[in-house]
Amino acid sequence: MTNPVPTTTRTADLTRDFTWGQVPAQPEKPTVEAFAVAQPLPPLGPLAPIAGTTFRGKGFNTIFRPQNFAKSPTPLPVAPDRTSGKNPDDNILELNLTEEILEFSSPLGSVPNRGMVQGDIALNGVPYVQRINDVTVPGRTVGIHFEPGVLLNVPQTDDPTEPSTVVRMASIPHGTTIEAQGTSINAPQPKIDPVDITPFPVGNPTGRLVGVFSSQDADNNATFRIPQDLAPFKANGTITKEILADPTTVLRDRIAPQTITSTFVIFLDSDAANPLLGTPAVAGLVGGGTDNIAFLEGTGNGPNADAAEMSSIFWIETVAEQIKVPALLPGESVTVAGADSAGDGLVPGFTVTATAAVAEGTVLDVTYTQVQYTQLVHLNFNGLTWPHVSVATLIPADPVAISTP
Repeated sequence: MTNPVPTTTRTADLTRDFTWGQVPAQPEKPTVEAFAVAQPLPPLGPLAPIAGTTFRGKGFNTIFRPQNFAKSPTPLPVAPDRTSGKNPDDNILELNLTEEILEFSSPLGSVPNRGMVQGDIALNGVPYVQRINDVTVPGRTVGIHFEPGVLLNVPQTDDPTEPSTVVRMASIPHGTTIEAQGTSINAPQPKIDPVDITPFPVGNPTGRLVGVFSSQDADNNATFRIPQDLAPFKANGTITKEILADPTTVLRDRIAPQTITSTFVIFLDSDAANPLLGTPAVAGLVGGGTDNIAFLEGTGNGPNADAAEMSSIFWIETVAEQIKVPALLPGESVTVAGADSAGDGLVPGFTVTATAAVAEGTVLDVTYTQVQYTQLVHLNFNGLTWPHVSVATLIPADPVAISTP
């Protein structure tokens, strides 16, 4: 009576046995615990659907890696054709098919921020840990990203005059920390715009160097790219010329057959007044930014790989579907798999507990939370800005609890 549904081994809840509160100003007054109970917790806003949930999923990543061909060349199976003038050796385009675990802890509680001009505000949020593996070659798993961080919901403020915002604070072991802030909206359906990975001169995003890099040609194998031969991926549809030209194609294709009933959209940028990805500008926000170790920023000779700006959009989607369950007696439970609507094996699970007798083959209407994101990082080196794009679709790692009517 049980269908196999993938589950995920996770780290412990980062906020287990911890709730942020305010220390009473007068010791003889109620204890911290009593004070915390008496005060309503700040809202999580659009973060509420993901708090305390671990997600798993699949994605696609593109990054132009800097290369010093004289000092540390990357060995490739086929020597790139350097006679065409379209294979400059200052970079390698790496493409990754990815599997990901994104774990959100329980809410932090009431985080007091003391104010001099406006007065105090209280934040709430969820710590997270993101782990991404490269699975481009079947049977081979390579860790390529580990990111601890915190997502915060910030209330509307008077000074500066801003609406409620969301903040992402992230640490990346390459030597970069990011603080990105932005707004959120509620929409019936996700609207996922294209993203171009073509490099451009620093400060001139309209001057994209189209046709300069053979690595962007999915049919060219003799180029500075990993993997060089995309024929197997084109054949199975995982890396096509359309996906290489616009990685967000992966996201739109994933949701095309799904029924999505509502969406929280979170726009985040390390420079909210001048955002990337076409996200709404928040002109008054002066916070945020990226910070890099000395190796990345370089010296007067230019950066090795300066992560100058990051922008991301998260779509927190409610997906509706139907499942069929076997006969159950009151109190019995069964775990069944949902639909593989996209045909990619990314299937949610549902643990159904009967509150009354259930007939064989009963069809239930169910919903689950799905997270999709697009992330764009501008890497600066050798006089150019090199777009680094990551996309993924994530579903709950553990079966969703369902009770029969």
